[in-house]
Amino acid sequence: MMSGLLKRLRSDERGAAIIELAIIAPVFALMTVGIVDMSNAFGRKLALEQGAQRAIEKVMQTTGETDVADTIKTEAVCQINGVNPDSSCKSSPITADDVTVTYRLECTDSGGAITNQTSTDAAAFDDFYCATGTVTEAKYIQVAIVDTYTPLFPIHFAAINGDGTYHLSAIAGMRTK
Repeated sequence: MMSGLLKRLRSDERGAAIIELAIIAPVFALMTVGIVDMSNAFGRKLALEQGAQRAIEKVMQTTGETDVADTIKTEAVCQINGVNPDSSCKSSPITADDVTVTYRLECTDSGGAITNQTSTDAAAFDDFYCATGTVTEAKYIQVAIVDTYTPLFPIHFAAINGDGTYHLSAIAGMRTK
């Protein structure tokens, strides 16, 4: 009688699906968490890139009240953070300190050698000049925005900063002359 019971239990497959689900469910849950976090981080990165591009488009639209860098920084912050009902920029998640505007003068001599001069200071940029014998001169402006993303879940699949966040950045630029 006991051997018959053991044979029936061994051949009974009821409950096998629940055991398989118990083994596979944590893997699926981990994959879902990873996909959600990566999607959120990618969305944040895309917002930074769009903000940087829209801010650089403002380079020719400065007012008499602010200089080029301040206009670009303000536009980047407004584009990424959004605006309040009174049309002022929201103050988070990024600030003007997270936005860097860089000016670059590129000089190419007759031999094809390229010399670059860069600065984050517009006044210093105005003092840049190309040496005698320069064939082409080009001026560029670039905006770089940095931010961090904090994952929703404490499971990390890639290298992270020491504080548990991911570093995000976006760069956009254009030739001005």
